[in-house]
Amino acid sequence: MTLDKILASLFPNGHAVERNGSLLLGSATLADGAAVEVIGAADRAPLGIDEAIRLSRRVLDIVARGDRKPILVLLDSDSQRMSKRDELLGLNEFLAHLAKALLLADLRGHRTIGLLYGHTAAGAFIATALSTRTLVALPGAEPAVMDLPSMSKVTKLPIEVLEEKAKSTPVFAPGVANVERMGAIAATWDENVSLATQLQTLLATPEAATDARDRLGKERNGRPKAADIAERVHALALGRS
Repeated sequence: MTLDKILASLFPNGHAVERNGSLLLGSATLADGAAVEVIGAADRAPLGIDEAIRLSRRVLDIVARGDRKPILVLLDSDSQRMSKRDELLGLNEFLAHLAKALLLADLRGHRTIGLLYGHTAAGAFIATALSTRTLVALPGAEPAVMDLPSMSKVTKLPIEVLEEKAKSTPVFAPGVANVERMGAIAATWDENVSLATQLQTLLATPEAATDARDRLGKERNGRPKAADIAERVHALALGRS
């Protein structure tokens, strides 16, 4: 599904989302007439300091207005930009700033929704889609927190071992189905049904405004321990045994 078709399906009443290089910036009208802010990345481009700071600025400008409009993050990116310039200028800090800007928007009452329609990986994935309150995907999307060759270099495990583990353990495996099993992706939308209707339904569901990723991971047997550990830590922090 092309980006133009996605935007047309999301916003049948029209939109003012523009491409600025590899970035998506603008606003749109939902099916019920309400407004939504849109940011994102397109064309499977890497996310560097220039892109991260522009997206952060846009999010902070939205928050400063105080109108609590939903923020939709559309994503088709590569990983973070692997360049000496970006690394020396502190790419990790720029990506962290973007993630914190989205978290601030959420705390200030903006529903933040990520829609993964293409590829994404590593720091770019974490600082955008995984920093929204609710993440959904379209069929054919290609998320990967870390690809297996890179994971092999970090863990020093042969890639054949990781490939075998990926068959039964979603933490080791890329792809929508595995990320959904872990609870990070709330749902995969049906591209043959109006995306506007699916977005409107999501925004109208109060439960979707809560962070249920650990619970979903437990229910789907993708992260069977995370929810229980988080609950135990929370209880200890409150002084309950």
